[in-house]
Amino acid sequence: MRQLANAKGLFLVSAALLGLLALAVLLPRGPARAQAQAPSVSRAAPPSYKLPTERPRIYLADTAHRARLQKVMDSASPAAARFRSQVEGRVLGRQVYGFQPWYAALVFQLGGDKRFAEFAVDETDKFVAAEEERIRQGQRPHVAGDSYLEIGPIIGNLAIVYDWCHDRLTPQMRARWVAYANQAVWNVWNHTQAQWGGARHPWTGWSVNNPSNNYYYSFLRATMLLGLATHGENPQAQAWIEQFRNAKMEGELFPTFNRDLAGGGSREGTGYGTAMKGLWQLYDWWQRSTGEALAGRTPHSLSSMAHLMHSVVPTLDRLAPTGDHARDASAQLFDYHREYLLTLMSLFPQERLSGTARSLLEASTVPQMKHSFMYFADFLYELPDLPARPLTDLATTYWGPGTGQLMIRSAWQRDATFANFICGPLTESHAHRDQGSFVIHKGNWLALDSNLYSRSGIDQDEELHNLVRIESAGATVKQAFGTQCQMAALADSPHATYASARITPSFKGRPGVARLEREFLFIKPATFVVLDRAVANLPGTRRIWTLNLPERPTVDGDKLSVTNGNHRLDVQRLAPTGLATEVVAWAEQRRNINGGFRVDVPHADGLASTFVHVLSVDGAVASAQRADVGGQLGVALKLADGRSATVRFAPQGGGMLELRAADGALQTSGPLATTVTAPPLFVN
Repeated sequence: MRQLANAKGLFLVSAALLGLLALAVLLPRGPARAQAQAPSVSRAAPPSYKLPTERPRIYLADTAHRARLQKVMDSASPAAARFRSQVEGRVLGRQVYGFQPWYAALVFQLGGDKRFAEFAVDETDKFVAAEEERIRQGQRPHVAGDSYLEIGPIIGNLAIVYDWCHDRLTPQMRARWVAYANQAVWNVWNHTQAQWGGARHPWTGWSVNNPSNNYYYSFLRATMLLGLATHGENPQAQAWIEQFRNAKMEGELFPTFNRDLAGGGSREGTGYGTAMKGLWQLYDWWQRSTGEALAGRTPHSLSSMAHLMHSVVPTLDRLAPTGDHARDASAQLFDYHREYLLTLMSLFPQERLSGTARSLLEASTVPQMKHSFMYFADFLYELPDLPARPLTDLATTYWGPGTGQLMIRSAWQRDATFANFICGPLTESHAHRDQGSFVIHKGNWLALDSNLYSRSGIDQDEELHNLVRIESAGATVKQAFGTQCQMAALADSPHATYASARITPSFKGRPGVARLEREFLFIKPATFVVLDRAVANLPGTRRIWTLNLPERPTVDGDKLSVTNGNHRLDVQRLAPTGLATEVVAWAEQRRNINGGFRVDVPHADGLASTFVHVLSVDGAVASAQRADVGGQLGVALKLADGRSATVRFAPQGGGMLELRAADGALQTSGPLATTVTAPPLFVN
């Protein structure tokens, strides 16, 4: 139920809410090294904000920024023209999906036309009146719905219109709006005592103390904006400022992000994690309002720009589908991702990352907002003076230890091979039980997460992911919430990327699993060698190697092949050989999944299995065979480009890799890493 509520809250909008939108080889270890990916930012700057006293207070208090927006509006740039046209149409009576009254208030502030202020005030007052009527009838107002998820856009809109159209409100309006908003925000932070109209309406308090959850940013938005808009007129305003700035940002969010989210991103994945765009906006609006830069208080902000860019596949049209994707299960690149990057670029305009982000967006399938309710972001964050930098400035591998996401690509060209490998925390409700899994993309998905085909976008089961399942008494042993897959080794070089994941802790000692580890080697540009060690501790347990595919594969003994569009994935199992390969059509097994196929390779002999698979894209491997030496399991490869590779895996991790050119010249030779070294952020 919580998943469905979150899905609705993040991605749906109710007409009853006035369209207020939630639419909306080989290298050393450690978190400290991982954080070196992003330029350093201050973590310990003391609070230094100054509350504005003149109106407008919110966002437009920065006179230079206000002048810039006025200039952009007057220039009728494409972004400004689209935004203004949308607002004018709504004021003239045209229905605009997801329209928020503060859009009209912004046009009023930048142009002075009172029609826009009157519209913003009238629409907001009608909404407040409707809420008051519901309260009089003993009902919960709309703002309390879905565990107060919509409080950010609702109270945020009220506060912005209150500030930007202050002179257009009567004293009675101000008093009513503030009373309603105060009660809403108070109820969020006092959930067991929440009340409306004197009647108790307690609620769960879902995520009021969890800065890693998308609800939290909505709560922050309402609290911050109400405090900024009404201080000096509202006895509770200072409490809201202190709750936002001191209790929540300083006391919870900064410490949590600095401790848990090295490398940026969200533990909710690339679906719900996009809600952090709302946090970036709060950073920006607080800075424009008070002069205090919050984005620099944690490296997470800037690192998140890199994290998202690396999550985008080479065709620049979709993302690695991690976690729940309730709005769009297919993980297509969307306006929300554009806003996410635009806001960060605005916060860090001098950073090299911002220039590469601009290039990515311009070359992507969302070079401008596609949906009218998002036009405001293109206007607010138009940065004509930001120079673009080539994507090739970026390294091709990125490790986000806080999210457990390792993103790898052979190049930044559209025809590159891409993979995402997961080993990290399972601590958020929108994360999946997918520790140790991977996906592969070239032109389209070749090995995927079958949640892409689900109707809900929130199917989290192990079976939908590419990993080794442990099955005991006919049931899958599930990965446990509140656990951490341990990345034991990570190294990247121009020739190869190697990762070693200890997945055993993800089961929290559950019966059936004694050991589960995966070693994942990417020999650039298109070959993968995957070794899995699975040891059960109960008799009758099956170890099932699982691969999810977009189309039905052809199977020939220990080999299989699948084609999607113009590209092909070949898979050869080198150990154990002679096992049966089972192909399951998801649509025939589950009614809520409308496509895709699952390959199962079960092994039930004894208690231990060592799986070795070679996966190659577009015929990159000419031949593969075992080459064991001295107790190390070995694989010898002949590559289609004439090169040869030998890799050996030691029983307890590590091993060696040798790669030779077509003429026999040594390209690289050395041990596989046994510690974690985060790749650099830039090529040079």
